[in-house]
Amino acid sequence: MSRKLYPDARAALDGLLRDGMLIHAGGFGLCGIPTLLIEAIRDSGVKGLTFVSNNAGVDDAGLGLLLKTRQVKKMISSYVGENAEFARQYLAGELEIEFNPQGTLAERIRAGGAGIPAFFTRTGVGTEVAKGKPTQDFDGATYVMERGIVADLAIVHAWRADPEGNLMFRKTARNFNPVMATAAKVTVVQVEELVPQGSLDPDAIHTPGIYVKRIVVCPPGYAKRIEQRTVRPRHSDPAPAPAAAGSEPSPSSVAQSPRS
Repeated sequence: MSRKLYPDARAALDGLLRDGMLIHAGGFGLCGIPTLLIEAIRDSGVKGLTFVSNNAGVDDAGLGLLLKTRQVKKMISSYVGENAEFARQYLAGELEIEFNPQGTLAERIRAGGAGIPAFFTRTGVGTEVAKGKPTQDFDGATYVMERGIVADLAIVHAWRADPEGNLMFRKTARNFNPVMATAAKVTVVQVEELVPQGSLDPDAIHTPGIYVKRIVVCPPGYAKRIEQRTVRPRHSDPAPAPAAAGSEPSPSSVAQSPRS
């Protein structure tokens, strides 16, 4: 068995957690979030945590679980609009927030993993985002300096991994997980499918195993939540019955009609 494989999320985080940590948490909305690892952090009881994440989950999933238990002191995020408890704690002065434009957040994480302490961007110049930060002019335009972020711990979710921690991510889950995996002192990965060593095409690996210290495999039947389910009728679905002459179409027929 690989030295990186652990039997469950609790074991994978054993000895790594402490109060006041800075943690990268991968995912985009509820897609690709490391649910098992988040639940293990909740169950550990550590507190005073700062999380770097695209979002704060929802009230009953993702990082929302840790907000509910008051284990989060600060969020460094780009979008938090789906979490009522987040809004309540923020407005009550119980939670610190550092908002970032989404591209800036991604680049701050990428820069941390690349050993770049800071960079300049035009995004946010002249707004609250740039308040208190150094600025400098380049080629006649003003740029604001942003710091790279290196976390104490990164928790990420991958689609496939081999025993050495070479990772592949799937679709939307590839947004923040790969850069976070490179930008922490220790990276712990939960993976949907563990494949034999050497079975991954080297050209298809998104994150090399050198960045990954510990791996836990999701159990059979692991459920992945969908934050906003939006669907439209298939072409094979029967068309709604036409409305009688002179009458208004029913709400149901309007809702079921195909979009143009």
